[in-house]
Amino acid sequence: MFHRSPVRRTAAAAALTTAALVLAGCGGSSDSSSGSAAGASSSAPLPTVSADDALAAKVPEGIASDGVISVGSDTTYAPSEFIAEDGTTIVGFDVDLFSLVAEKLGLKAEFTTAPFDSIIAGVGSGKYEVGVSSFTINPERLAQATMISYYSAGTQWSTKKGNPENVDPENACGLSIAVQKATVQVDDITARSKTCTDDGKPAITIDQYDAQSDATAAVVSGKDVAGLADSPVMAYAVKQTNGQLELLGDVYDAAPYGYVVPKDQTEFAQAIADAVKALIADGSYADVLDKWGVEKGAIDDPTVNPTVG
Repeated sequence: MFHRSPVRRTAAAAALTTAALVLAGCGGSSDSSSGSAAGASSSAPLPTVSADDALAAKVPEGIASDGVISVGSDTTYAPSEFIAEDGTTIVGFDVDLFSLVAEKLGLKAEFTTAPFDSIIAGVGSGKYEVGVSSFTINPERLAQATMISYYSAGTQWSTKKGNPENVDPENACGLSIAVQKATVQVDDITARSKTCTDDGKPAITIDQYDAQSDATAAVVSGKDVAGLADSPVMAYAVKQTNGQLELLGDVYDAAPYGYVVPKDQTEFAQAIADAVKALIADGSYADVLDKWGVEKGAIDDPTVNPTVG
């Protein structure tokens, strides 16, 4: 895999193991959430909110009947959604915030771990009643589902501390770069690679990983020289590596995150948007973002199917 001598492969494996341990709080293969980007406690209590009867009345009967809303989430994406240190509990700012949205609708959110690239289809098929997994709203996803904006994030790069390979995001031709599968960053780095080849330069080697934690670990180990991910996720991951990585360049291409519901559930989507607005108004929205250190992405206008580029 690494095309190195046995001794170097062992060292690389050790580095990956170390990275996995460091990132255990940032991701995993089960369910989860976190604490602030600086390490806030996931055990901090959530604000208390009460159900809004008018909004609860807009919940589809199939969801309201048992009082539980099933949520599909890729729990490798700290601090948005990931597995806590107990190896079981799903935590993160997405988890906390949508749990409050559900309470406002008179429901209890029940999160289930799912591969990121399967969630939207799972919502469409009825496997999940909503998808909550840091989905950037874009035209391709809007063609498949109805989405409700609740947060804003951009893309951020990272590399080894000190940038020993002198990585330049604007000229990464010929380098190996880590991204998570099915994210907007795959499109980003693919376009950059095409620019390289159009200019007669070597293509970028794009290493795609099922879990963001694995992509980060690949940069820590040196398998890839840099990686890119959503800005709050990358900032958190860098802090969790205890100085092994550093952020590279500025955040760019800010866009809204959206909750995912079936294409035909626009009334329910509006109820979710109104629930987020209520949380913004009573301050609990800000409390959740502050807890996780992701307050820079706060929005004040949750919208169903917002217009995006």
